[in-house]
Amino acid sequence: MRRFVAEGYAVSMIARHAERLQSFADEIEHTHPYPADIDDLEAYRVVLQTIVAERGAPSVVVYNASLATFAPYAELDPDLFVRNFRVNTGGLLVTSQELAPLMSEFGEGAIIVTGNTGAMRGRPRYVGFSPTKASQRNLAECLARELGPQGIHVAYVVIDAAIDMPMVRRRMPDKPADYFAKPDDLASEIYRIATQPKSTWSFLVELRPFGEVW
Repeated sequence: MRRFVAEGYAVSMIARHAERLQSFADEIEHTHPYPADIDDLEAYRVVLQTIVAERGAPSVVVYNASLATFAPYAELDPDLFVRNFRVNTGGLLVTSQELAPLMSEFGEGAIIVTGNTGAMRGRPRYVGFSPTKASQRNLAECLARELGPQGIHVAYVVIDAAIDMPMVRRRMPDKPADYFAKPDDLASEIYRIATQPKSTWSFLVELRPFGEVW
């Protein structure tokens, strides 16, 4: 969000935790908090409508909501499986339904969806996550093909990395600093993709640190 604010954007932020959102709003100018739990799609839809009513139609949307459950397939709770689909894929659908028609009226805009390698391959214990991200990537491609002719750039960014955040560092105390992807660098790439000229749009972009094995 800092990168977009630095480029002159006003940023509407959505997350489940109101206090955390408010702390960001207090720290960073031109950011506005809107607490929402995407697991409740209809309530989330109302929050999107509120943002439009108060802030206007967006020019850039970054959808980075994600829920995961890691377990062997035989032990996975089907309710959690469905919940993860609802947030990872259903939330993107609702976001597009509410915001893309408004963006298309202007004939321009960008919807950037962040994913990871779970969207590209399945692994043991990832059955509660990878299928939900693969469906998210597929939905993003459907949207890119439908909305592109209307001037809306839809891109899917695969982040194949451990992101340099305190909670991640605590789980990986033995890793060197250059093992991690830096949030500011990721934000810069997402901003670059969101502002690509219409003659050179990307759809599928993969980002990883230089030392990542892939």
